[in-house]
Amino acid sequence: MAKQAEIVIGTSGYSFDDWQTVFYPPDLPKGKRLDFYKEHFNAVEINSTYYRIPHPAVFYNMAKKVGEGFEFIIKTHRSFTHDRKNLEKKAAEYNQSIKPVVESGKFRGYLAQFPYSFKYSAPNMEYILKGKDYFLEGPLFVEFRHISWDREEVLESLKNNEIAICSVDEPELPGLYPSRAEATTNIGYVRFHGRNSDNWWGGRGDRYDYLYSKDELLNWKSKIDKLKSRTDRLYLFFNNCHLGQAVRNARMMMEIMQTELS
Repeated sequence: MAKQAEIVIGTSGYSFDDWQTVFYPPDLPKGKRLDFYKEHFNAVEINSTYYRIPHPAVFYNMAKKVGEGFEFIIKTHRSFTHDRKNLEKKAAEYNQSIKPVVESGKFRGYLAQFPYSFKYSAPNMEYILKGKDYFLEGPLFVEFRHISWDREEVLESLKNNEIAICSVDEPELPGLYPSRAEATTNIGYVRFHGRNSDNWWGGRGDRYDYLYSKDELLNWKSKIDKLKSRTDRLYLFFNNCHLGQAVRNARMMMEIMQTELS
């Protein structure tokens, strides 16, 4: 029997005020959100680290709240993906911040989401490869937004340097990285951003305000099967967090993949 990757499904963040009443009970204190979330999902992306590097006590308390089987993927600070300066200092600060999660054994990797303005070039490719020098405690997952990175030599470079590509589902707009299932290591990773074409380019409303239909997620089944056959572990995270839509779609995907998850 061909190998099948273990599938892990979660959401991109968990502490949102607009999840109150639609996912969290209305009277649930903010400090109890992770306690509630862990009863429904076994993994979460932490995205707040992109904006601010918290005190290690924040991650100590997070790791303490969840059981041994819970998994964290933590987004890198913007100094690596967007600012691209003061990296040595900021990376040291970031790694110190997440150290409690690493020491707990629940850390599963770094997510580096590069902006649309970061386009393919040989120097930029080299910059990404050097990222492993700063992020040593787990796999480095790289997400591209610009279509210029959609080339075979990029996949080969990532593969040769054991950096994992993050596949995406997002609007089919000119210039955006396409929604295709790829893997460059033994770990697959997909982020579902929604398909809000109208608001993606700075329009009114939330870029990630989108609810997938069941048919839209079912259309990913063949792509997921492709990734399962090429990896040992596969993460599926929903970033369409507006009004708890990520929770609804993550649960929907769990139902779709139930045979694989059971």
